Amino acid sequence: MRRVLVTGRGGQLATGLEAALPAMGFAPTLVGQPDFEFDAPETIAAAFAAIRPDAVVNCAAWTAVDAAEDSETAAFRANAVGPALVAAHCAATGIPLVQVSTDYVFDGQKGAPYVETDTPNPLSAYGRTKLAGEWAALAGNPRSLVIRTSWVFAPMGNNFVRTMLRVGAERPELRVVADQHGSPTAAPDLADAIAGVLARIRDGGWQDAHRGVFHATGAGFTTWHAFAEAIFAAAPPSLSRPRVLPITTAEYPTKAIRPADGRLDCSRLESTFGVRMPPWQAGLARVMRDLAPK
Repeated sequence: MRRVLVTGRGGQLATGLEAALPAMGFAPTLVGQPDFEFDAPETIAAAFAAIRPDAVVNCAAWTAVDAAEDSETAAFRANAVGPALVAAHCAATGIPLVQVSTDYVFDGQKGAPYVETDTPNPLSAYGRTKLAGEWAALAGNPRSLVIRTSWVFAPMGNNFVRTMLRVGAERPELRVVADQHGSPTAAPDLADAIAGVLARIRDGGWQDAHRGVFHATGAGFTTWHAFAEAIFAAAPPSLSRPRVLPITTAEYPTKAIRPADGRLDCSRLESTFGVRMPPWQAGLARVMRDLAPK
């Protein structure tokens, strides 16, 4: 297994995989719109025929959480119909599919980190469509595995770290939600983990234990408020440091409901593939190094 097709070109995770996969001996090909378009199934067929991949990582998704509330049909096409089409092509050639999903499939009411067998209960259109994508990937290809992650950030793209640094340079004071709990996940670290999973499959062959759902986030837990404070603590001294005030979710209403406690237990990933994610603080330091002026 060498050739890996990665969807979602230009996104945070796909960009991370472009570096992580070659380091593990893979040859990635990144595809994206308009030449790879879920609304144009012929483009998907053409990509599979041209690349002849040995595995696929589907990073393409509708990720605008609040906008999905008003455009659930479009989000469903991207997050569920798309994975179904990709899974069908993977099944036809007998290759593994890694489908990326989210902690938003849960309602955040458990009061403890979620394990993969916990019953999902998404609160938002985004969560519903991503859960449908999990089902589509698993139903459509016997060699599918789902990677659920959370709070993804990277040196590029739209994410919490870059937003904090931008608005922090503009305002002396920020108000950040302090009653939502989860795990920040650096996209380069998640990409390394996925590359490690694919390497284990390549080296040992596909096994029944590889099929199903796995959690992969930065190790450890925090809140958005504490994450924001860590971002400014890790920022260069030349950057202005605003006051970061804790507020409640009720004080910052959004169109889509977020899980109040989306912590994920990632032990199954390590026990199955020998892959352990680094602490989220290490991921933040890694991304901050890449954001620093060269």
